[in-house]
Amino acid sequence: MAVTGLIMVLFLLVHMLGNLKVFFGPHDFDAYAAWLRTIGEPVLHGAWFLWIQRVVLVVALVLHVTCAAQLSKRDLAARPTRYAHGQRAKASFATRTMRWGGIVIALFLVWHILDLTAGVVNPDFAKASPYHNVVVDFQVWWINVIYIVAVLMVGLHINHGFWSAAQTLGLSNRSARNAAIRTVGSALALAITLGFLAVPIGVMTGLVH
Repeated sequence: MAVTGLIMVLFLLVHMLGNLKVFFGPHDFDAYAAWLRTIGEPVLHGAWFLWIQRVVLVVALVLHVTCAAQLSKRDLAARPTRYAHGQRAKASFATRTMRWGGIVIALFLVWHILDLTAGVVNPDFAKASPYHNVVVDFQVWWINVIYIVAVLMVGLHINHGFWSAAQTLGLSNRSARNAAIRTVGSALALAITLGFLAVPIGVMTGLVH
């Protein structure tokens, strides 16, 4: 679960940085989207790199969800009786929302693919114009609500998940290192959250049009 989580965090970071090219205008953003389809050429043909990436991400996601279900089952088996006063007081909001937050993120992924990849639910999808698709998308208030809520859930998930993954991999066995990992995880979660939120906010405020 830790390894697959870190793979997806790395993808999110790169994806977020690529999304920020929308602030440079339609030419740069559409050129970036077209470049993604040529990565690996001439060794790889056409959009093979994108499909390899998609397969890796789908496998990582399936394994991540499977591990989460297995851990939840073990947790319930180890303590079939619920806590008298809920979870322990020191558990953070991010910790308490990991399970249902993960479900929200999974549902959003389906929406996101239908929206900006397949164009099924996009208000005015144009296959060869990613910049246009982003702009018309975030001009709709309720689409912004869906996106912003999901991104906030992703940030919370990363904030706790990064530290948890470090523990699982044995990287946080000292108090000083533990504090540093928490700081890095929080900074990474904040950067990814703000980076993704910048795009709909940019469209809503007219910076991207």
